Amino acid sequence: MRVAVVVLAALLAGAPPATAQGLLDTLSKKVLGESGAAAPSAASALTDDQIIRGLKEALRVGVDSVVGQLGTAGGFAADPQVRIPLPRTLDDLRGMLAGFGMSGRLDDLEARMNRAAELAAPQAKDLFLKAISDMTLDDARAVYDGPEDAATGYFADRMTPDLKAAMRPIVDDTLAEVQAVRLYQGMVRQVRAMPVAPNLDLDLSDHVLDAALDGIFHYLAREEAAIRADPAKRVTEILRRTFGTD
Repeated sequence: MRVAVVVLAALLAGAPPATAQGLLDTLSKKVLGESGAAAPSAASALTDDQIIRGLKEALRVGVDSVVGQLGTAGGFAADPQVRIPLPRTLDDLRGMLAGFGMSGRLDDLEARMNRAAELAAPQAKDLFLKAISDMTLDDARAVYDGPEDAATGYFADRMTPDLKAAMRPIVDDTLAEVQAVRLYQGMVRQVRAMPVAPNLDLDLSDHVLDAALDGIFHYLAREEAAIRADPAKRVTEILRRTFGTD
């Protein structure tokens, strides 16, 4: 158990991911020294509990960074990586709808959807922190055995329904408040009056929620990878002690 958890710490400290044996060789030299005798190091001085606390702290740092980034004005709208697009059927009709003077309304709808996501994103923070607090040693092992975004995948698998439930009231209220739903429904009525109208039976809140969660997990995965690899990201005492930067 001790070896598995220390290997996890070494991985999160930026150990090269070439092969499991290579990682173990690197770790043994770091912890035991070239001669095989025990050598002092930050990792070897820590208990299993402290190392897991370091992992959890790393994830908390990542969550704080992502929510702070996306949960502000322009967090989604000004970022091409996560900007929420129009529903595909509307976007595919953009050229035709522009001919009917609806181009500005499409742009307006897209801006309002992104603002709704920005206002809803902070609602995810407490759920992430609870999930981090509930992580067990077995959860940490699964993170180690997976790829560099394994913790993000762990959250996505376990938390998506709860995140959608927590964020949906904010998205619903915000879309209604900025009249995005009314705007969308008006465009749908116009499109349905056109010959050979496409199917636009879409829940706008679901569209915004799915895209917002994709954006959160996109940046959480990047933050996770950065904390594993970049000492500058290890900004708290427990992170520095766990990942050997003191």
